[in-house]
Amino acid sequence: MAEEEALALLKACGAEAMDHPGGTLPAHLLRVRERLAAWGAREELCLAGLCHAFYGTDGFPTALLPLDRRAELRTAVGTEAEHLVYAYAACDRDATYPTLERPDGPYRDRFTGTVHIPSDRQRRDLAELTAANELDIASVSPDFRHRWGPGLLTLFQRLRPLLSPAAWEDAQHVLLLPDA
Repeated sequence: MAEEEALALLKACGAEAMDHPGGTLPAHLLRVRERLAAWGAREELCLAGLCHAFYGTDGFPTALLPLDRRAELRTAVGTEAEHLVYAYAACDRDATYPTLERPDGPYRDRFTGTVHIPSDRQRRDLAELTAANELDIASVSPDFRHRWGPGLLTLFQRLRPLLSPAAWEDAQHVLLLPDA
């Protein structure tokens, strides 16, 4: 039910008209959700994968919903999934990713500028969602994989303690493909 509501909200926000590597934004979001499910992620994280672009991200600035409408997404997918979407969207990657694997590594919210130390589960969720998103793009775009793959592999090697075994195996498979 939550997935159907999320898909309806994506459509209402005009996501179907947005291009993304591998097709449209909804196609990408569905693949990210499927990738997380294949890795054995819990439903809330899978829903966050489906919705991770609603508020834009540090790497994809187009937002489908402004932050003052977070309640709409929360109603569609539940509180935990919406919080995961916000955390992914708000993540200042330059400030957060370099130390994400460390238990004392700070997370910086790019919307508010606040900094906090995320819990182990929050760090794992952020790492897993990041991997699913980037690996989807790398799997459908040889140019993206060629340009960003080595850096992503380095990042995921560092984040390996936070990644599920299935995510790490997928990262190696996708990022070590020969260039086309």
